[in-house]
Amino acid sequence: MAAKKSKSTRKPARKSSRRSSVVRAAKPVAAHRRTVVPAPITPDDARTQLRELAMNLWWSWNEVAQRPFAALDPVLWHATKRSPLAVLAQVSAAALSAACEEPGFRLALADARAALAAELARETWWGATHAKKHAHVQVAYFCSEYATHESIQQYSGGLGVLAGDHLKSASDLGVPLVAVGLYYRHGYYIQQFADDGSTKVLYPVYDRATLPISDTGVAIDCPVGHSTVRARILRMDVGRTRVYLLDADLPENSAEDRQLTEGLYKGEPHLRMRQQVLLGVGGMLALRALGIAPSKIHLNEGHAAFAAIELLAEFRAGGMSHADAVDAVRARTVFTTHTPVAAGHDRYGVDMVCEGLAQTLAKGGISREDIESLSRENPADAKEPVCMTVVCLRLASKVNGVAKLHGEVSRAMWQKAYGVRTAKAVPITHVTNGIHTPTWLDPHARAFWKDECGFDACAPTPRNKGWKRAVDADPAAFWVMRTTLRAGLVRFARERLVRAAERRGEGPLALDEFANALDPAALTIGFARRFATYKRAPLLFTDIERLAKIVGDSKRPVQFIFAGKAHPRDTGGQAYARTVFEMTRHPALRGKVFLLEEYDMSVGRALVSGCDVWLNNPIRPHEASGTSGMKSPPHGGINCSILDGWWPEGFVAQKGAKGRYGSGTNGWAIGEADDGAFNEADAHGAGAARDTRDAESLYTILEKSLVPEFYDRGRDGLPKKWITRALASASTIPDFFSTHRMVAEYAEKCYA
Repeated sequence: MAAKKSKSTRKPARKSSRRSSVVRAAKPVAAHRRTVVPAPITPDDARTQLRELAMNLWWSWNEVAQRPFAALDPVLWHATKRSPLAVLAQVSAAALSAACEEPGFRLALADARAALAAELARETWWGATHAKKHAHVQVAYFCSEYATHESIQQYSGGLGVLAGDHLKSASDLGVPLVAVGLYYRHGYYIQQFADDGSTKVLYPVYDRATLPISDTGVAIDCPVGHSTVRARILRMDVGRTRVYLLDADLPENSAEDRQLTEGLYKGEPHLRMRQQVLLGVGGMLALRALGIAPSKIHLNEGHAAFAAIELLAEFRAGGMSHADAVDAVRARTVFTTHTPVAAGHDRYGVDMVCEGLAQTLAKGGISREDIESLSRENPADAKEPVCMTVVCLRLASKVNGVAKLHGEVSRAMWQKAYGVRTAKAVPITHVTNGIHTPTWLDPHARAFWKDECGFDACAPTPRNKGWKRAVDADPAAFWVMRTTLRAGLVRFARERLVRAAERRGEGPLALDEFANALDPAALTIGFARRFATYKRAPLLFTDIERLAKIVGDSKRPVQFIFAGKAHPRDTGGQAYARTVFEMTRHPALRGKVFLLEEYDMSVGRALVSGCDVWLNNPIRPHEASGTSGMKSPPHGGINCSILDGWWPEGFVAQKGAKGRYGSGTNGWAIGEADDGAFNEADAHGAGAARDTRDAESLYTILEKSLVPEFYDRGRDGLPKKWITRALASASTIPDFFSTHRMVAEYAEKCYA
């Protein structure tokens, strides 16, 4: 059941004997501590134990496992983007010896090791409910990128974040899943802004020794074109989930072939297509070399389509007819599409694909005509290129979009590919995305919900009904929590702003300005996501004079924090980032609008926890799902968004409002979308008129509802109406919009 069906009225707050005051200190986060100090440990033993702990990425979503590394050298911990292995590589022998003498360090290390051991021994949801009935299930999850932690730059944006969260929930729930991807020597890229706001793209070379990635000792020979590419199989443990990454940067390969795993989403179409051969065909060969025989392959976006082609070739080589082999592949394949825009789907010339897959096609006796029929919306159209998404549609029995609206958009988009009369007849469903709450939830917020409402916000179960009790939280205690998180964001942002200014060579006055930027008591609105043009980052600046009046009221201060990356070749997206940068220096907005560079998972965590409002204004219906807005409600944040992606399912309209824009019970909806369903006008509306209409709606919400509500305080200093809305947001959104629910849905509907 989606969140919009939940109750929209807040229950009376439970009585609290504590002093109702917004100025009292936040309750300290409970420490996970033993009572008996472990015996002294030698530096060598400590290093061994720390390395064992670091090699399982379970630490990335469990604070107790991060604590010993922070205790070892706090400055180094933060300087390395909280990378355990980088800390171990750089910490001095003297510092390590000194830490071993500290009871606190030994306690932290013992606690972390005990917690990981207990987790790996714990009975899981899948083990308790599905293991015996579906003992044969083994899922192989293919994706081109995985975001597991900011210190492991193997991701670019939302697709990778979703994939990383998927793996973590699979571990927490015990779903039998392994993942397949590529290991990128340069990752994506590091973003900096020049003094004029233009984007500077940096490609560092990462030291694999400082990453929790091990060499399995197994290698494969992957046919790419008419040559063979040698790739070693690397392994990364994400709790219970194993991730296998292929690395082609080996001396025995040609310079061209070594480029296949140089970086993420780099190069011309021919290189990109060859990368996808390595991911799909090489990924299937790697599983076979490791002795893994998946009962299902889950293709997360079309980049991995060639895995299904390799599986088809295997069945054909085993003697199956083409029709029977296609049926066998379809029975084993799940496909998730994430792209609601036709131009976003990879397409290649038929000659290029047949050349890239030449050896695979020859092995299976698969003809050019077979490829054409499998990869074209209209197989009879000789001019139509290969579409990777169509390959997946043809070879998967389970196909889904990533939100209810996106499912509707996808059915309309691919009607021709299925050759049916109506979009409703297209067999594409939806599994709405979610977030891995333990990864994104600030420890202060987790402790707050436990203390105030008596539930574990990170419980390893598909659904967490405890969130319904969020409306019972004490308003004063809630406001203390929000104030604490907002202040934490201000500290984080100031540090990032000062660091960027220092790098640009700015003087002490500018550094002092940034060191004191942002008001920890002001209404703080965040916008952070990929700087794609359809996400319209500059929409807020449509009418600068009007915006200046909103942010310039000294009695009701408002501040905006932006962050985001554009693809290195997306000049339009980079231009949007430059516009935002320029707005931070506009005389009417200076000190009210800020832009943080190098948007990564750490920036995302700080923003979703500290911002009071999460702003999202894409061109509807171009947002397939979006997950950043799902991360704000568990922290008491509220969404203000176009009714696109997941928000039509999450937004609870005021009674009688019929889904139109404005104030809902748990957030705000920008613009108009009738009942939230897809219609063709959404996709083809006039750009300028649409932007003007949506900007007007946004300004009206800010002026008439959002800003006044935040500053309408009672005698106790509390914004009661705001808190009611924020608690309604927490009670209606986090339970459903989680990857625990999402992965369980995949497990029961697609994997089992």
